[in-house]
Amino acid sequence: MLKILVQKYGGTSVTTPQKRKLISERVREALDEGFKVVLVVSAMGRKDDSYATDKLRSLALQEHGDLSKRELDLIMSCGEIISAVVVAASLIAEGIPACAVTGVQAGFLTDGHYGEAEVIDCQPSRIKEILQKNEVPVVAGFQGADHLGEINTLGRGGSDTSAVILGAALEAEKVEIFTDVAGIMTADPLILKEARVIQQITYGEVCQLAYEGARVIHPRAVEVAMRNNVSVVVRNPEDPTMGTLITGEAALREGSYSTRGRRAVTGIAHYTNLVQFMIELNHPDSSRELEIFRRIGEAGVNVDLISVFPLMKAFTVKDEDCSRVESILKDLELTYKMEKDCAKVSVVGVGMHNIPGVMARVVKSLKEQNVEIRQSGDSNISISLLIKQQDLHGAIKTLHDNFYLGKNGEDEK
Repeated sequence: MLKILVQKYGGTSVTTPQKRKLISERVREALDEGFKVVLVVSAMGRKDDSYATDKLRSLALQEHGDLSKRELDLIMSCGEIISAVVVAASLIAEGIPACAVTGVQAGFLTDGHYGEAEVIDCQPSRIKEILQKNEVPVVAGFQGADHLGEINTLGRGGSDTSAVILGAALEAEKVEIFTDVAGIMTADPLILKEARVIQQITYGEVCQLAYEGARVIHPRAVEVAMRNNVSVVVRNPEDPTMGTLITGEAALREGSYSTRGRRAVTGIAHYTNLVQFMIELNHPDSSRELEIFRRIGEAGVNVDLISVFPLMKAFTVKDEDCSRVESILKDLELTYKMEKDCAKVSVVGVGMHNIPGVMARVVKSLKEQNVEIRQSGDSNISISLLIKQQDLHGAIKTLHDNFYLGKNGEDEK
């Protein structure tokens, strides 16, 4: 049986000859360890870079502003194909036999939804043939085709999802997601310099951190990994350390890092530029309550941190959606208060449902820094708090300190 490793390289990892040389080095290391290597690549660069997905989309729309989703998917799939060819050429130049492959050729069958397609099957027979010839397949991520052969793109995080699905289909030993950070961090290092790389983390924790604002790996890719029990490593191609291993909770308990099971909080995520709405009713009215959230949903606005009481409803929305929500509430002739410049900070960890008093510690640490908690919400592995945006740095730092997240591998005191 083949010993397979899938490596995914993001847009910033494929932009220059120097960075592509690093890819060759990582591939050669894996080959020397006895792996058959499969690469999945994203489009080169970001936003305004020549071959970035957004740039290609804009190129098409400047000719016709109302282009169909089918045509948009066709042009947006080109960025990854360009990357696949260029990276394959770089590998060949370094003496590593390689073959560029589109998502369709790799066997990705999609459900036909343009722009946000789901992969419903993956039959990577072509990939296996290339591996048998001792070549490295370089697969264009973010894409596949439906049963009619129409190209579909997979939406945000599509290349991560492509890599994990391919890893599952090939029964790979693991999937490595190479990105521009050293791994999944205990907090945003741009806000908190004491943030460190988390050595190992569960699928559920990563998903929750991603939903609460962390942007290292897309939660859809993690969900696929969890369903198929695929181990995923997030690392930086320029960093020799192993990054973060994402795996199941049972594997963490059994491994050498099992002491971390006593840690209540694994990481901290945040969202900024939020607006809090508090709606006051004169008397309980369930139909009125339904109408509020129905109208907001129909306007395409996502609400978060929802608190519902008989005479008061509170929730948050992104600042960009504020005017639409205000218009709806005024149209419904509702009395409301609005608080702008808010942020949400969330502590996440599978250990918290086994450790009493976590909420008390959160409240105490923020109170000591005079950070006002305007609203809260929780799940079985997270606690989220709405605060003023000006207090965000102080809140993250005190929570990071109080849960000992800067102490790599140590038990909580």
